[in-house]
Amino acid sequence: MDKLKARSVLVTGSNRGIGLELVRQLSEKRNHPEWIFAMCRDPEGPCAQDLKDVAAKHPEVKIILLEVTDSSSIQAAVAKVTEHLQGAGLNLLINNAGIIRLSTLESETGKNMSEVYKTNVIGPMMVSQAFLPLLRKASQESPQQGMSCSKAAIINMTSASGSITDLPQWHLGQIINYRCSKTALNMLTRCQSLRYAEDEILCIALTPGWVKTDMGGMQAPVTADTRVRVILNTLGRLSEKDNGAFLNWEGIVLPW
Repeated sequence: MDKLKARSVLVTGSNRGIGLELVRQLSEKRNHPEWIFAMCRDPEGPCAQDLKDVAAKHPEVKIILLEVTDSSSIQAAVAKVTEHLQGAGLNLLINNAGIIRLSTLESETGKNMSEVYKTNVIGPMMVSQAFLPLLRKASQESPQQGMSCSKAAIINMTSASGSITDLPQWHLGQIINYRCSKTALNMLTRCQSLRYAEDEILCIALTPGWVKTDMGGMQAPVTADTRVRVILNTLGRLSEKDNGAFLNWEGIVLPW
């Protein structure tokens, strides 16, 4: 984890699961980021209490309202982050917010597909677009050569369920809306990696795997605490050779 030396990190969907654990562990680092922007859509609601508890102990954690499907909410969040940064750029954007609707091919609906796609694909696209100037600023002002998560990066939290080649755990759940959205998110990541390479902004699609969270369920084989420790270690090792890749939590390349 110590290889990750981002001065500023932004995590969407940070009130629970992987997002909450990312904020918690980043704040507990010996050399923690100067700013950790913990974004969630209801900072004052009961679901954000665990996040507020973390922020109460760690003043570098700034909780900010962000609804990733609402352009006005995104712009308001950009303004608040910009104010906190006081002229600095944003080093690491982790598009973690996501939803799922249980379904089969027979039961899937257009409403579910649209809702999940809007949050899981359009949301990360709009958030990345909005924070791009701050990411570019961080990259331009960094003395580091090449690409890294400590310099400027977009990490899109995807899923192995988005692999067209493997279709893992099909027998456990078809979840058509979720699978299709993550496949699309992988394509978005590839497009970002091509466009933003000239800015030396690293773009990665990374899956945390099956984890014990509200979304993953208690039958998952590993806790968020354990998995996030590995993820943060992996983020610290990524470089330009990984740009545009579809990786698992250990940095192993997955089939598209």
